[in-house]
Amino acid sequence: MIVVTLTKVPQSLRGDLTKWYQEIQTGVYVGNVSAKIRDLLWGRIIENIGTGEATMVYNTNNELGYQIKTTRRQFQVVDFDGIPLMMRLNNSDDARPIKHGFSNAAKFHQAKLAMRKPKVERSARSSAPIVSLDLETTGTNYENNQIISIGAVKKGENDQLDTFYRLIKIDGKVPKKITALTGLTTEMLYRDGVDLKTAITELTEFVKSATLVGYNFKFDELFLMYACRKVKLPELNNKTVDLLPVAKKADSFLDNYQLATVLESYGIKNLTPHNALSDAKATLELANELMKKGSLRI
Repeated sequence: MIVVTLTKVPQSLRGDLTKWYQEIQTGVYVGNVSAKIRDLLWGRIIENIGTGEATMVYNTNNELGYQIKTTRRQFQVVDFDGIPLMMRLNNSDDARPIKHGFSNAAKFHQAKLAMRKPKVERSARSSAPIVSLDLETTGTNYENNQIISIGAVKKGENDQLDTFYRLIKIDGKVPKKITALTGLTTEMLYRDGVDLKTAITELTEFVKSATLVGYNFKFDELFLMYACRKVKLPELNNKTVDLLPVAKKADSFLDNYQLATVLESYGIKNLTPHNALSDAKATLELANELMKKGSLRI
């Protein structure tokens, strides 16, 4: 079990953590991920915390059964004969610079300045490139299973579409149930596939700095993160958007939120489901429909 508490952090960081942890109370997240993912997420928190604070408690082998990490300036985690303790630092607040601008007059002045700024941010965002991404794998566990295909569709500034599709050679055989689902066989992967490192390298070049969108994208992100570490390549650090929670919020009365059900509700046809490229194309259409509806902004 892992518990993370956040205070006064950017909203984007809160949203990022909900991909792996459940927010049980404002600023309090619980989850159960591997040590590698836990450390990666803590690194992401440190990089994006801004002026806020964070504390993480997780299971480990010591006298208490847990360890603590914190960025709180008035505390320091100390080791006392193998026991982690939170030690309060004296006069920790005295050294902080005073932040001006708390009066009502100052706030009013800041609001007037904000109203005078030209509103160009929305149009700039709308022209940013978007890449819809989908993976097919041999199973659902990113540590024990493998990626067998990657499909991606890029929407550029002029609404032009570029596609990316790779089959990937794997160690072992494709399970029969995965072949029945995807149509991919071990023979196809060995005949037409590339190695994982080549596929990740070419995918990175294809997406560049685009925003990545997917459906239930936590699944794909974990597989990609683990794959990059496996072949010793830098992880993709693009901005990501998961359409699953967006679809749930936009349409709260669907029978279920499987991709096929959501696509049907928007009149989007996916002729070959569980084909990575076909799913990526359909997901990009879904993103477009959600943006038209005003439920999604990228």
